[in-house]
Amino acid sequence: MKKISILLLAIIVSSCVSKKKYVALEQENGEIKSELQKTRVAKEDLEAKFDIIQARVDEYNSKIISLKEDSDSKYEVVGDNAAFMSNDSKKVMRETLTKVDANKLNKAKTLKDSMNLAIAYNLGKTIRASNMNEDEDIAVDINETVVMISIADNMLFNTGSYQLSSKADHILQKLADVINSEPSLEVMVEGHTDSRTISTTNISDNWDLSVLRATSVVRKLQEKFAVSPDKMIAAGRSSYQPLVENDSKDNMSKNRRTRIVILPNIDKFFALMASTN
Repeated sequence: MKKISILLLAIIVSSCVSKKKYVALEQENGEIKSELQKTRVAKEDLEAKFDIIQARVDEYNSKIISLKEDSDSKYEVVGDNAAFMSNDSKKVMRETLTKVDANKLNKAKTLKDSMNLAIAYNLGKTIRASNMNEDEDIAVDINETVVMISIADNMLFNTGSYQLSSKADHILQKLADVINSEPSLEVMVEGHTDSRTISTTNISDNWDLSVLRATSVVRKLQEKFAVSPDKMIAAGRSSYQPLVENDSKDNMSKNRRTRIVILPNIDKFFALMASTN
């Protein structure tokens, strides 16, 4: 009888242990299946995204091949950003370059250099026609395609003010004519002050004054002279980029200025030329 009891107890204990192991294995199996399902879903999602990217790559490559094979090389790559310039556009550019100084033309090593010269020539012609560079209070400097126009503050503002004076319209009209002459131009208007500090109810310091003067010019160019706002940037330089030392009244007067920096956007220029051919 005693032997039977021991045998039954052993069977019961063995059964309990096996059941616990079975439950644990079942749970582990369920977890593995769940992770496997998640992995499959993630894999399918990645494959779908890869297919979309591959389709875009194939489309891009197709366009590149098409451009390369386009009838007898009608287009040429210009610059580092792979802009394409048509032969018709190059013809227009070459007609302009016949009027450019030969010494400058000899320095042009690439197609983009030639385009820069053509734009600079057109801008210079427009500025000369406006007579802007004949005023002693306005300095015009053309360096390659960058045009910098420096206007003395007494031509635009009253002393210590950011409100445009009545005589500013005449200057700004000429400036707008230059900017609007070429749709591919981008313009930065910079306010500069001398080193004397200023503090009023509306102006905290020279930073304020320089920025407020730049925004006054930009706003007037947009609202009265139809210069597109997306072409302009207003910036204040305070007194930290003087032309000369602020050690005399004359020098301070030179440092109080509004500088207009005109930069041709080459990409837009290409696009505009292509759209007219």
